[in-house]
Amino acid sequence: MIDSSGPDLKEGLDQVFDAHFAEIHRYIARRLDTDTADDLAADTFLIAFRDRHRFDAARGAVRPWLYGIATNLVARHRREEVRRWKALSRTGAPRGWAQEGHEDAVTARVAAGQVTGRLAGALAGLAKRDRDVVLLLALGGLAHAEVADALGIPYGTVASRLNRARRQLRKALGGVNPLEEAHDG
Repeated sequence: MIDSSGPDLKEGLDQVFDAHFAEIHRYIARRLDTDTADDLAADTFLIAFRDRHRFDAARGAVRPWLYGIATNLVARHRREEVRRWKALSRTGAPRGWAQEGHEDAVTARVAAGQVTGRLAGALAGLAKRDRDVVLLLALGGLAHAEVADALGIPYGTVASRLNRARRQLRKALGGVNPLEEAHDG
């Protein structure tokens, strides 16, 4: 059995991966989501392999070093998410919206551009926990109970986060409630 600090990096990266991958994956999944954790946990070990020359066993065990790499990747992922929302706030409608014809495309783009930029900016300004609730309801189409399950929070917390987010979004959009359709189904 491997001790709590796990194998030394110099013992072999395969052994380090086998000893710590599931734990690192769980940590990232708790902070973000399982799909993102799949990618970021793999990236954690790619970075560990790439930067193995920087690891100094005299300064500590492999396990905390891996957690540090994973934590930095989670922070970078969150910063990129906020940057995407801010960029969308400046550009208008998201790419990839399907329209039937040129006239429909132009009409949809103009209509979306009137609100999408402000909405994306407002979403970027929300606390991450509130933004997650809004996006799960509005983009994921989840019901309140499903959001609670997805985020591992009580049902009432979903309602309070959504209420706070609605107030902030409504204010940013000049009194329009962008979540009229996002209600418990």
